[in-house]
Amino acid sequence: MKIGDYVLRTSSLQERLGQPLQAESKAGLIRAVRVFFRDIQDWEWLPRRFDPQRALALPRSINALIGPRPRVIADDVWAKLLWAGLNLEAHDVPCGKGGPTYTVELVRAITLTWLFSGQRSNEIARLRLGCIRWQHDGDPVAGNSTQILARDAVCLLDVPAHKTGTAFTKPVDPLLGQAINVWQALRPSQPKRTDKRTGEQVDLLFSYRARAVSSGYINSSIIPMLCRKAGVPATDARGSITSHRARSTIASQLYNAKEPMTLFELQAWLGHRSPESTQHYAKISPNTLTKAYEDAGYFARNVRTVEVLVDREAVVSGAAAAGEPWQHYDLGHGFCTYTFFEQCPHRMACARCDFYTPKDSTKAQLLEAKDNLQKMAVSIPLTEDEQAAVTDGQTAIDQLLGRLADIPTPSGPTPRQLLPIVEVRRDTDDDRDVPLGRCHTRVHERRQRQEP
Repeated sequence: MKIGDYVLRTSSLQERLGQPLQAESKAGLIRAVRVFFRDIQDWEWLPRRFDPQRALALPRSINALIGPRPRVIADDVWAKLLWAGLNLEAHDVPCGKGGPTYTVELVRAITLTWLFSGQRSNEIARLRLGCIRWQHDGDPVAGNSTQILARDAVCLLDVPAHKTGTAFTKPVDPLLGQAINVWQALRPSQPKRTDKRTGEQVDLLFSYRARAVSSGYINSSIIPMLCRKAGVPATDARGSITSHRARSTIASQLYNAKEPMTLFELQAWLGHRSPESTQHYAKISPNTLTKAYEDAGYFARNVRTVEVLVDREAVVSGAAAAGEPWQHYDLGHGFCTYTFFEQCPHRMACARCDFYTPKDSTKAQLLEAKDNLQKMAVSIPLTEDEQAAVTDGQTAIDQLLGRLADIPTPSGPTPRQLLPIVEVRRDTDDDRDVPLGRCHTRVHERRQRQEP
């Protein structure tokens, strides 16, 4: 199917006629057919010959295309729209044939509510009179108070019962509360109207000349007005700028802030029943993802930096060309003079080869006492075994030593030939594991036979 197929009216689809259906639309059509056959089987209009849930299940190829995809407005465009809303003037108000339809105070209150509250358009249209409350340290403060406490007061917005839940209260920016207070002070007395969702008789905040402001007023008038004033197009790469896209934009900015709201805090602020719904609005920005990737230290985990002492005297005098060591890699417990140290498999468990100089030796002390030394740092890439030895502790180090036991060192001999293998046996006197050393001089029979 294409957009416009089997549709009676296509006047609102002219720009999209002939385009392929979105995955969500395909899923909705399949779901409608599935429910249709399920119902007529339950009503016994047809005999039950197949299971609609299995026979008409959503194909995996379509289901894979459905997921969280918030249509966030770009930060630069949203900043311009905010500026336009905060600097709204009387000549910016949309006009009809007989002049402005609403006063500038009402338009400014609706505009800031859309820009700051993160609510759906129908929820904005159904806000009640007195929905703004002010508090300071838990104590109520009048909205028109001139006290110093009012400067630091918290502005709370009472949201009526909505699409996914009951009424709740959320904090909003004080600019929104001030704009609504200005409109409430000028709002003429209006008759009560029926709330379309709850059926209650209520005083709607955005009501003028005994008529409630339509929920489509934001899309039809407010957004085009802001786009003209801000000098931005009404569409972007993700489609038209609509009232619902502000909800995704605000949620994503709160989620990516320097001190971000958690997913559960954002869930409560948006009024969702489950975190899964919130994920359809909050999107991690590339900058936040980049910082998290850098903080994870992927490159640093696979590369370690060690100090290397460069003997400039040996280089200048020509002794380095004659075979005299001029690079001394600082291993902490000693120095390694092997030129290709980064390629040596024993660099994490240095064997006592000819290139190794312990720090407690006289040679190492003379090296450190030299004046003509240059300290530098070199990055050494780690193999998987070496990464495990760094991160997993002693067990991984022992396994690495075991694998390197028969690999030749740069000087030729293997670690098994260079290092004695220490055996551990049970002490029968005090039942402890002790190494065979000076206190226990018994030599193992295998060592006597000189077996490996």
